[in-house]
Amino acid sequence: MRSIFCATTVFAAVFSQAPAARADAIRVGYAGSMGVVMDRVLGPAFEKAHGVQFQGIGMGAYALARLLAAKQQQADVFVSITPGPVKIVQEAGLLGEGVPVASTQMVITYSPKSRFAPQFEAAAAGRTPWWQVLKSPGLRFGRTDPAIDPQGQNIIFAMQLAERYYNQPDLVSTILGSYQNPTQIFTEPSLLTRLEGAQIDAASGYQSATISHHLPYVPLPDEINLSNPDKVADWYGKVEFTIKLPSGKETTFHTQPLVFYAGVLRNAKNPELGKKFIDFLLSPEGQKLFRDSGYAEPKGGKI
Repeated sequence: MRSIFCATTVFAAVFSQAPAARADAIRVGYAGSMGVVMDRVLGPAFEKAHGVQFQGIGMGAYALARLLAAKQQQADVFVSITPGPVKIVQEAGLLGEGVPVASTQMVITYSPKSRFAPQFEAAAAGRTPWWQVLKSPGLRFGRTDPAIDPQGQNIIFAMQLAERYYNQPDLVSTILGSYQNPTQIFTEPSLLTRLEGAQIDAASGYQSATISHHLPYVPLPDEINLSNPDKVADWYGKVEFTIKLPSGKETTFHTQPLVFYAGVLRNAKNPELGKKFIDFLLSPEGQKLFRDSGYAEPKGGKI
């Protein structure tokens, strides 16, 4: 099994080292939060079942989608969180259907080595408001870049919803600062590494990735965690924000359900193997491996 974790800023170096496609290998590009379940669980299980090599490419889903759409990266299968990155590749004519394969929800994860860990434990038990802990002086919070990663957008949506839900109009500015506050933004692999090493105290997270990394977390109510499709139209949809992308173009983002979608790329080197991989993700064995890694069942229909 081989895997490639990378961020946009270091893509050129990684790409130059990318392994060539082989008839007996499958290349899967996936949302960076899925690193553990893809490279340690699903990939090895697929290798064992089919006698092929699994080559994983983990990256912020929007960044990876743009690279795939520009044909600067190649894969057999693309697995994204939220519909947005899937649509980028579809609009480039390189992807047909996106099939829901799993789902998750937003949480606040924290370092067990942090000096604020007792306060977060109290928040997880419902004894103190989680947002009050995040406002503690000196607390170091981390998140991903909203310009290239859906999780970076989803923590902004979660804070905007928390402002409304708790009637606390200053939560976004107090806890996050600006939408693209450079002191809080890290690549996803770096974010988890810093959290595990207590270089930061808390971070945004998906419940699935947090459980996969065996990190403690504070669950959020349905009104904030973006997991309930029934709340998209009349509650989640009330928030949005606008930022400038790396291209210089300003874009307004809207909430999307936290569902993982998979599809076979139309320029796949091994499309039949790609279809078998998606079938495996949807099989009873694949779904059990997802559940054992902290993921919830697929929600909604194909996109």
